[in-house]
Amino acid sequence: MIKPILIESSYDNPWYNLALEEYLFNTINHDEIILYLWQNNNTVVIGRNQNAWKECDSEKLENDGGKLARRLSGGGAVYHDLGNLNFTFIMHKSNYNMEKQLSVLKNSLKYFDINAEFSGRNDMLIDGKKFSGHAYYFKDNKAYHHGTLLVSSDLEKLSLYLNPSKKKIESKGVDSVRSRVTNIADINKDISIYKLANALKKSFENSYGVISKYKVYDYDDSNILELQDKYSSWDWKYGKSPKFDISFSDRFTWGEIEMALSLKNGIITDMQIYTDAMDTELFENFSSGFISSKFSKDSMSQICEKQTQAMSDDIRKDINSFINNLEI
Repeated sequence: MIKPILIESSYDNPWYNLALEEYLFNTINHDEIILYLWQNNNTVVIGRNQNAWKECDSEKLENDGGKLARRLSGGGAVYHDLGNLNFTFIMHKSNYNMEKQLSVLKNSLKYFDINAEFSGRNDMLIDGKKFSGHAYYFKDNKAYHHGTLLVSSDLEKLSLYLNPSKKKIESKGVDSVRSRVTNIADINKDISIYKLANALKKSFENSYGVISKYKVYDYDDSNILELQDKYSSWDWKYGKSPKFDISFSDRFTWGEIEMALSLKNGIITDMQIYTDAMDTELFENFSSGFISSKFSKDSMSQICEKQTQAMSDDIRKDINSFINNLEI
């Protein structure tokens, strides 16, 4: 029998909230499912494998008192403020049920006469406009599914701090990227963060049973504070970002890829892959095969064939085509 647990954070610091999310993930029991509700203030959160320098105007964000954070999951950059409610479903893989998790979200909105649909790889829409972006993380026998719920977020700041990539602008148009986002309160003015949180709790119980444990976390747990040190560190937020000599990028249905290279005498000395792909492990060992190899299309193509063998057919074909079409 699965035990539904409700956890809320009373703190709006993204580094603490992401640390709490990881702590809950690490300590969850096999017979539990957690709905974790949290909010960050004036924050840009980027995906696990994204290039922080390119995804947002971090200097302006921090000068305005905001924070940059990097999460464990894949996907793209998002803006959080107190007009946005974040949710996370945490469970063992045996209890992972995407359809059921989405039904909790959809049914919570039905209390406000709003019908939502899931679209693409990670979006929830109302009347064709995005109000919720999702991402996923799997490790060992555990999983989480989390996302945003835009209630009354400052969409001007969203577009001010986030930098859509050139490839994304080319494929969708910057005006399209901005116009297709909406707040739930624009659909129903009676909705608020508080009311939506209560609706989510009710919907969660309707799907999983009576909540067996409820806890509000404050800023006082040493285990979480230790993890927060990681999330607030420069190395975690910005990652390995040396000055590369050359970079190539392309966008596919599964996400965008940027390959940055350092070269010496025609030899690859360093390679970094940035991506908003949902699968955080997709390029985990990809770069290692290219170090010390020649910077030539033939050499890189041969290495790519070996490095992509474990990938799905569609992604393998895309990556090999990407390498073979490099303008070297």
